Amino acid sequence: MLRKRIIPSLLLKEGRCVKGVKFADHRDVGNPVTAAKVYDAQGADELLFLDITASREKRDTLFHVVEETAENCFMPLTVGGGVKTLEDIRCLLLAGADKVLINTAALSDSELICQGATQFGDQCIVVGIDFVRGRNGQAEVISHAGAPVPEKDPARWARRVTELGAGEIVLTSFDREGTREGYDLETTKCVVDAVSVPVIAAGGAGSLQHLADAFQTANVSAVSAGSIFHFTDQSVIKARAFLKTAGVNVRPYL
Repeated sequence: MLRKRIIPSLLLKEGRCVKGVKFADHRDVGNPVTAAKVYDAQGADELLFLDITASREKRDTLFHVVEETAENCFMPLTVGGGVKTLEDIRCLLLAGADKVLINTAALSDSELICQGATQFGDQCIVVGIDFVRGRNGQAEVISHAGAPVPEKDPARWARRVTELGAGEIVLTSFDREGTREGYDLETTKCVVDAVSVPVIAAGGAGSLQHLADAFQTANVSAVSAGSIFHFTDQSVIKARAFLKTAGVNVRPYL
């Protein structure tokens, strides 16, 4: 049985780590390489590293920051932000990324998923799906960069991108991001049940119990968290110990 993963997320803006609420009002939380070293030392299973303004500002991901981070970490690194072409994917992999996350481009040019999986392997291609709860209470896929959304339902869109070759999905609740109110377990479980690839829950973790809930209720393969590690006294080490006690099949801390 595959171990469940704990994945800290680092959001990059102008070369610095930031954290906000609902993708806005970001606060500086430090140097990305320094933060990555801390998570690596704590035994994080992976690191999710996102340049949050690359797509909107139409600029390349800061490859040199990715390279320096990869050189100083031994855990797998997933990198996204502004990925629009096969060349972007190639450059990120050469810079040291183990996986590349595609979000906006997956909505506007879904063939990039298929092309990326064919050229680099589906294990390298991660698709980010962001969603909100609409006025009717239904979850709807959104694009922060204004790209057209081909499929509003997160579960159906997740199924489509996996058919195209996505090897993993990062599912983020816009309504919960940075709020520390817990993951949207209902939507997350719908997506998990709809696909056969690993799903990473993101957006809303504020306590160690929230992490356990995502594993035990939504049956995700991994949890991504930022605020709980940036703004509370919790750590990856504490999270791993808590989850193990709760019966979640996590990797033991070495």
